[in-house]
Amino acid sequence: MSRPRDTRQKDLLRPALDQIIDLKHPLVVLAGKIDWSFLEQRLGGVYKGGPGQPPLPVRLMAGLLILKHMHSLSDEVLTARWAENPYFQFFCGEEVFRHDLPFDRSSLSRWRQRMGEERLAALIQESLRVAQATGALSTKDLARVAVDTTVQPKAIAHPTDARLTHKAIEKLVGFAKDNGITLRQSYLRVAKKAAIMVGRYTHAHQHKRANRQLKFLRTRLGRLIRDINRKIAAKGAEAPDLLARYGPLRDLAIKISMQTQRQRGQKVYSLHAPEVECIGKGKARAPYEFGCKVSVAVPITKPKGGLFVLHAQALHGNPFDGHTLAKAVADIKANTGRNP
Repeated sequence: MSRPRDTRQKDLLRPALDQIIDLKHPLVVLAGKIDWSFLEQRLGGVYKGGPGQPPLPVRLMAGLLILKHMHSLSDEVLTARWAENPYFQFFCGEEVFRHDLPFDRSSLSRWRQRMGEERLAALIQESLRVAQATGALSTKDLARVAVDTTVQPKAIAHPTDARLTHKAIEKLVGFAKDNGITLRQSYLRVAKKAAIMVGRYTHAHQHKRANRQLKFLRTRLGRLIRDINRKIAAKGAEAPDLLARYGPLRDLAIKISMQTQRQRGQKVYSLHAPEVECIGKGKARAPYEFGCKVSVAVPITKPKGGLFVLHAQALHGNPFDGHTLAKAVADIKANTGRNP
């Protein structure tokens, strides 16, 4: 495992942060209550050895994530405020005040993606432990809880068969170009024109013409898949590595080429977010929402420290709400040590 880089150090020419801030400030007190070694043990195990820049300290990234949700800040605002707030820097483990940023805004997104759902659950466990230790969350607040599911919308374009097929063609051509695969034909120009014509014909209610252009797109997509399969098979020793990188994209492209508009069951609605599902909410303004179903549990009472999330989990496959209750109760017990 590669050791996270730690640029935090004392500077003899500058006073330490604990000498210029109020040690009774809520963030300072909270930083002393959190078990940072527990978070480093749970979250630091994701890093693996190998070439590249060492990762950022776990306390820095975990502290940023806690501050982000405590103050409801976006990544951009959090980055700007961290550079001007000594209490934010002390909470994240800095020794002296820094005018430069040791991280980039995109580091937050990459860190969240790398952690995954299971490791980020450790933050919920530690926050609830600190809340109970400080009296912000009492035992009576955990006796009765409210569990509900909702949809977490994803930032995707409205899915259409023509748009998805055209995007799959572009992705396959880009993969071939990046990996030195010479294609027989890319079909980029004719595929773009066909995708445009599908929209025009559909708008004009000329569905037969639109279906012909859609069939044209799917035919070209199938040709690209077969062409890349042949070229990778001819690579010899390089074939296994190429096939490992090409496999997920190929599977998505095959699903897109075979799925239909009125097909029931699992479908692909986005290439960059294949986990997206179509969920019917029954809303008049939006009958269907594209995203992932999530389960959330909160106390029914009003805790002294504000609203606390006792359980949060993504539910893949759009399960029935009643079937998710047992897992939610078990997760609440694991996070709080109490059986609601």
